[in-house]
Amino acid sequence: MHDLELSEEQRMIRDMARDFARSEIAPKTQAWEKAGWIDDALIAQMGDLGLLGMVVPEEWGGSYVDYVAYALAVEEISAADGAVGTLMSVHNSVGCGPVLRYGSQAQKQAWLPALAAGQAIGCFCLTEPHAGSEAHNLRTRAELRDGQWVLNGAKQFVTNGQRAKLAIVFAVTDPELGKKGLSAFLVPTDNPGFVVERREHKMGIKASDTCAVTLNDCTIPADNLLGERGKGLAIALSNLEGGRIGIAAQALGIARAAFEAALGYARERTQFGKPIIEHQSVSNLLADMHTSLNATRLLVLHAARLKSAGLPCLSEASQAKLFASEMAEKVCSKAIQIHGGYGYLEDYPVEKYYRDARITQIYEGSSEIQRLLIARELVNYSL
Repeated sequence: MHDLELSEEQRMIRDMARDFARSEIAPKTQAWEKAGWIDDALIAQMGDLGLLGMVVPEEWGGSYVDYVAYALAVEEISAADGAVGTLMSVHNSVGCGPVLRYGSQAQKQAWLPALAAGQAIGCFCLTEPHAGSEAHNLRTRAELRDGQWVLNGAKQFVTNGQRAKLAIVFAVTDPELGKKGLSAFLVPTDNPGFVVERREHKMGIKASDTCAVTLNDCTIPADNLLGERGKGLAIALSNLEGGRIGIAAQALGIARAAFEAALGYARERTQFGKPIIEHQSVSNLLADMHTSLNATRLLVLHAARLKSAGLPCLSEASQAKLFASEMAEKVCSKAIQIHGGYGYLEDYPVEKYYRDARITQIYEGSSEIQRLLIARELVNYSL
């Protein structure tokens, strides 16, 4: 994306995120990967820079400009570390987003300033051990007892699960109503009934705390219902556009980092008396990678512009997420190939990029779900 197509403010935010990512994140990513945890100090810095309130308006303490600036920032952070990109994207899109859109004035006042400042990180408790893409088929139950909601059930793959101070939990309130019987709740994670069972050991984005959570008679005030009773599925689905734009930008950032590593290596590594970039087999790989990155950025920013304008963009966001996530795996694989045997070693960053990229085809809606949504939109597509 040429700078001429960006506003001055968008460029400033992108450049700020890039400088921060290169100076404060990139040098520490290996240490965080081994520890399985991102330093709390970095989260505070991100909050100070406005990176954790990018979908929140200034009136609630946020730094919202538009979704183009947000996508650019997520790309830069993810290019330095996919795990930090995960934390940032999930917190902004499905942590802050539902509170902003569906919260009461009291709920917004209680949570949005802290979320936007990074003083409280959010998590999204929808997926269950038996229910992933089938979001309406949940077993977690919420019962109204003596003016309080009591939640019981189990959640799986909760990003930011151990770090979060606020959980947005989806539970069935009216089983007889089927899809219309699902509701959303704001649950402080220091509630004794909110139990983080374990941090999962993953293939990639290892510094991101992905957790299994159990709700054991988790009791919250009646006022902690988010939105209307029975509107949980609509709330869950309403944040998909922004969430998928964020993950598409994350995949783009990881893939770009892999490309830049491969390009640098190809310029330095010599074989048969010349740098390997001068061999057509390698230069062709790099040309394809560069083209794929630029095509992906166009899709991501197109969806972001539609979202910023308040226009429907479910299909465009799904297309961006689908294309970006599958592109990322291909680009990262080619980056390993260009490195040869060294690309398979932990001494070089491209093996981590490959591992980190793989999840982007699964979370925030798998590639199969994205294709399903895109195809549905084609039923009424104007020829």
